[in-house]
Amino acid sequence: MTSLNSLKNHRIKKIRVGRGIGSGKGKTSGRGVKGQKSRSGVAIKSFEGGQMPLYRRLPKRGFNPVNKNDVAVINLGNLQKLIDQKKINPDMKINIDTFKNSKLFRKSITKFKVLSNGEFNSKIEIEADYSSKIAKEKIEKAGGQITVKNQSK
Repeated sequence: MTSLNSLKNHRIKKIRVGRGIGSGKGKTSGRGVKGQKSRSGVAIKSFEGGQMPLYRRLPKRGFNPVNKNDVAVINLGNLQKLIDQKKINPDMKINIDTFKNSKLFRKSITKFKVLSNGEFNSKIEIEADYSSKIAKEKIEKAGGQITVKNQSK
């Protein structure tokens, strides 16, 4: 068994191609016979002889879903903080436009969901696309009202 010290000084010899038949990498140096790939300075990968390569002809699709449904999530605790900081007026009806106008949601957001995390004690009227049951209960317990557009049942 070898120790680490003996491995530290060990170097693997570089294979010297084109140095005779006895080396195992003589004559064609492991490149096969003739053709473009056997020559030096060749990098073909996706070259199509000057024609626009396929990867540039096709549209970019990648990891950006075409029919992406952007749903923002807001917790009642965060909503309470925004009301306390006077970024949102609790007297007005709160909907997605309220959040977009106060620059809390991006323009690409189309729907939002209210979740129940945090303490909440403001009397508000809110219009959301989705809501958890506990969030709805907390809002109604605080004397507020929530209208859910896409709620099933």
